[in-house]
Amino acid sequence: MRNPVKDKVAIVGVGSTGFRRNIDGRSRDSLAVEASVKAIRDSGLRREDIDGISASSPAPPSMASALGLPSVTHYRSGHVPFVFAIVDAMNAVFSGSAECVLLYHSVYRAPAISASAARDPFRRGLGFGGSIPQVPSRTDPESVEGAVGYAAWASRYLDEYHASREGFARVAVSDRSNAADNPLAAVRDPMTMDDYYAARMVREPLCLFDMDVPVDGADAFVITTAERARDLPRKPVLIHAATAGLTDRNEEDQIPGLGRHGQHVVVESLRAKSDIWIPDVDLYFPYDGFTIITLSWIENTGWCGPGEAGDFLKQHWDEKRNRILINGTIPVNPHGGALSEGGTQGSGHIREAVVQLRGDAGARQAPGAATALLTPGGFFFNAQGLVLRTD
Repeated sequence: MRNPVKDKVAIVGVGSTGFRRNIDGRSRDSLAVEASVKAIRDSGLRREDIDGISASSPAPPSMASALGLPSVTHYRSGHVPFVFAIVDAMNAVFSGSAECVLLYHSVYRAPAISASAARDPFRRGLGFGGSIPQVPSRTDPESVEGAVGYAAWASRYLDEYHASREGFARVAVSDRSNAADNPLAAVRDPMTMDDYYAARMVREPLCLFDMDVPVDGADAFVITTAERARDLPRKPVLIHAATAGLTDRNEEDQIPGLGRHGQHVVVESLRAKSDIWIPDVDLYFPYDGFTIITLSWIENTGWCGPGEAGDFLKQHWDEKRNRILINGTIPVNPHGGALSEGGTQGSGHIREAVVQLRGDAGARQAPGAATALLTPGGFFFNAQGLVLRTD
């Protein structure tokens, strides 16, 4: 498969506010501005160098004004997870639509997913991720959107493969163990397997710890050409391959089964575009908005066969650290993922990959990490893939 952009574009700056269950007195936009300023400074560029914006929220025109960007030639608002913004910015830089693109993603607890947000008069009426909803969210019994859909497919997974919830538990516990070393994470308290099983059931078979943590916070990035990146102060992280995938039946109640959905399209596309795959990977970042998504990615990416993720995680369990460590060397979501750092819709996974590949991850640094495989998104209409490597 053609991939002329391979290794031609690099991530050169990152910034983050960190994530908390409740950041009082801060707006979604102020969080995005803070992270963006940090990313631009981290890159060694000036705001006058930024001529592109790709983001999901808030809107690029308001951010260009807030940051005082004097001249922007490419800007686009997109959907989450965050690889959509990466793909857009990557293509903009490669095509010459812009040379230095700012990407940011601000998450903001909404009433539908947070009880404390529902009590906040300034957040009432906000949609998912803190956006202003364009259409009312469905609440009728026939809807299987979001958590309802993943609960249904999690039940089918357990039944179809005669699996247990132990695989779900290991994903949740591993994320919490990893988050302990991440000062940006919202939840860092230790968690055991017993803690997982004792948690209240939300939508059977998914309990409280199977679902990502609603948070306030923002991440931001700067990307430019690989050539220009080599003259900047930070170690460049190259975008080796990126893709997204869906099938014709791409809604929660329409996919025909666990054997064919958006994740399969992503894996086929990414393998065709990339020279790097499982034998070459130093870091793995499967999406974990729901634990069932992680198990599905592990299987569909090829770490193990269908229905084998639970046994795979048990086999690659680091008893000393209470976490997943593939082959004793490959950490999985070392920042704590969506289940413990917070529900960043993929921006946290990408930020951690960049920090790890630059060698800046501190206590959680994977020694000698040079390649990262990321598989953000779910089953349906937002599956994505990304391969990053050092220059």
